[in-house]
Amino acid sequence: MPYIKTSQTSHLLSTLLETKSQRSGLRCAVFSASGNEYTGEWLKDKKHGKGTQVWKNSSAIYNGEWKFGKRDGFATFSVLLPETKEYARRHCGEWKNGKKHGYGMHYYKNSSVYEGEWSEGQRSGWGRMYYESGDIYEGEWLKDRNHGQGAIRFANGNWYEGSWRDDKKNGNGKFYYLDKGQIYEGLWMDGVAKCGTLSDFGRNEAPTPTKYPIPQLQLVDMQLVLSEAKADYLERINSKFPLYNTLTGTE
Repeated sequence: MPYIKTSQTSHLLSTLLETKSQRSGLRCAVFSASGNEYTGEWLKDKKHGKGTQVWKNSSAIYNGEWKFGKRDGFATFSVLLPETKEYARRHCGEWKNGKKHGYGMHYYKNSSVYEGEWSEGQRSGWGRMYYESGDIYEGEWLKDRNHGQGAIRFANGNWYEGSWRDDKKNGNGKFYYLDKGQIYEGLWMDGVAKCGTLSDFGRNEAPTPTKYPIPQLQLVDMQLVLSEAKADYLERINSKFPLYNTLTGTE
């Protein structure tokens, strides 16, 4: 009996050939038209599993996990240093949908280091940043900026702890001037102290204390004066920025 080739049979054969031609499983190096090189696992013609990608133009290397063609899972990302011809690690941590996402450590060109949480390629969540200057920030981040509660210790020993917004001190916070033996406690706005108290703190141990100690205030109710001044200031700020209290936690 002769074999009759139907359209349905043709479609099945075409599908079978297409499936067989797709890359699946572990493969040796595969070069793209641009010259990029990938060595690792595949699934239905997409990078999937563990593999290493080398970009021709930048000579950067991604070594880790993939999911349906995108960087996804734990991996390290390294770049080639032109001056030494050696590879330097730039990022080590989790990825999702092609972007840094989850916990990871990032090494910057200027020797600064960040360790903490990421969201869609940006520092977001809790993290610690070691700056080239020697300053160290530890606290909350949002879209690559200090935002929320956090503390920063400066290279000279001074440090601040309190609220942040858009990389600046905003809201209630304390600044310890350990070099002078003083402490400021109060309200901040865009990095500037606006309403609070400045008093001596560890003045006897300070390396460069002020010439005279801060005199005691002779007020019947110092806290009442401060609270009234703070309320007046916040009222004026809130008239311009209605969401200020919510963002800085000063309600």
